[in-house]
Amino acid sequence: MSTRVGAGTEAPRTRAGATIDPGMSTLPATAPRPATRRPTRQRTAIAHALGESDQFRSAQDLHASLDRRGVRVGLATVYRALQAMVADGEADVLRTEDGEALYRACSPHHHHHLVCRSCGLAVEVEAPPVERWAAQVGTSHGFTDVVHTLEVIGTCSACRT
Repeated sequence: MSTRVGAGTEAPRTRAGATIDPGMSTLPATAPRPATRRPTRQRTAIAHALGESDQFRSAQDLHASLDRRGVRVGLATVYRALQAMVADGEADVLRTEDGEALYRACSPHHHHHLVCRSCGLAVEVEAPPVERWAAQVGTSHGFTDVVHTLEVIGTCSACRT
């Protein structure tokens, strides 16, 4: 399940001004974590930089942040590391309406996000009633292995003031 910004409602934007399309939502991180992914210097630096913010960030933003710190990592390496982190359930990815992938470090359990439309702040939230509803809808239509995503978009208290 995904949410859509209704008519007359401004689509959420990241700090960089990119519009977030909640209809694209996040991709579920359902793959099991591999037991032997090598913790390279680059991957460790990328994971650390990603974990410093509660906001979704682009690979280019992370690359620039690392470069400013003197950490030399190629942009292609940043993309590969982020894709691996998503596959391993260590990061979430949101797609903007123009297709750009934005990443955020996440916890390993299933969760949803409350995202600020002004600054991009993302808060992980659990929603047991949504989990039950999704399972019931799938079952009632004969589906199995049902997964879903949900993004709740609003304005955080810091941006309201």
